[in-house]
Amino acid sequence: MRGETAAVWATVICFVLGTIAGILLLGPAARPLTGTEALAMPAAVIAGVIAAAAFLTSTLMHRRGETAPMPRWQAVVSDLSSIALTVAFGAVTMMGVLLTAEVLAAGLQGLQLAAIGGGLLTGVASAVGGRFAFGAGVDLRTVDLAALLFGFLVIGTLFAMVTAADPRWWEENFSQLGSGSWAFNGTLLVAGLLVATVGSYIGRDLHRLLGDAALPRLAVVVGAWAATGVALAAVGLLPLHRVPLPHDIAAFATLVLFAVAAATTVASIPGLPRALLITSIGVSLLLAVAIVLWIPFGLYSTTAVEAIVVGLGLLWMATLVRVLAILTPDTSRPSARTSLMRPRHA
Repeated sequence: MRGETAAVWATVICFVLGTIAGILLLGPAARPLTGTEALAMPAAVIAGVIAAAAFLTSTLMHRRGETAPMPRWQAVVSDLSSIALTVAFGAVTMMGVLLTAEVLAAGLQGLQLAAIGGGLLTGVASAVGGRFAFGAGVDLRTVDLAALLFGFLVIGTLFAMVTAADPRWWEENFSQLGSGSWAFNGTLLVAGLLVATVGSYIGRDLHRLLGDAALPRLAVVVGAWAATGVALAAVGLLPLHRVPLPHDIAAFATLVLFAVAAATTVASIPGLPRALLITSIGVSLLLAVAIVLWIPFGLYSTTAVEAIVVGLGLLWMATLVRVLAILTPDTSRPSARTSLMRPRHA
């Protein structure tokens, strides 16, 4: 009950701060929801900053002493994950506000809001994002983080679609969304950060399950997920229309590294749970069928194949993190080693 009360107060504070900031930043002139001099971007930035601050505040309030008994390397990994999540929650909120503004603008054509109306709208967006972020800071599990990754990819991609300069981008591939658009490239950049953070949490869960004896093996798992995240971010940093060859290399590397990260993770789970085994086999078979139907028969476009691959990858990841949630103890497990390879000396 105390935690719920704190979340309610956090929502109220986020609303008040967002409303005040919105009124001050938007000014007295009426603005449309989207377009030139619109209120969507200022409102999104304000809501994103407040959501990030809410997550950071909640993390410091509820998990401040979690890293105290940990060796330095483990505490650094935990702190870096928290920093990455702070950025991610801000980005998720910002993209959510921008997408919502596009939808409202389509349904409420001609609507313009001045300082008070725009400020209240900003306050509502800040309250929603802040409440979500504050709650995540209390106890964020790996399964929640995977859901955040999925939600962010969907929101960011949809926003990139509705704001795409070329409405027929889908006839080529998803990379066309990044041609001259910050939305899709920014989505991939933050998604890469989230993938690396998911890998860090997967390593945390496996360490709680297996202990220090498995640390060298778990370092490979976390490193593979981190490399996957870096490659995915590189896809966004290297747009197709500017550097096509590096872009294609980064995209191919993302697929290969994801497969490596998945394989090393599955190999580290003791007993290989049946649900994960069945999902892994099923996803592999579906991928093979999708590729066969695409290359020899050409039944659908490259865009459809990319959507299938990403969807199946996220499906497999959802199964993985749910299995880990069942197997992994809830309590923190400080390592007894001063480094990943060297035991701690008394």
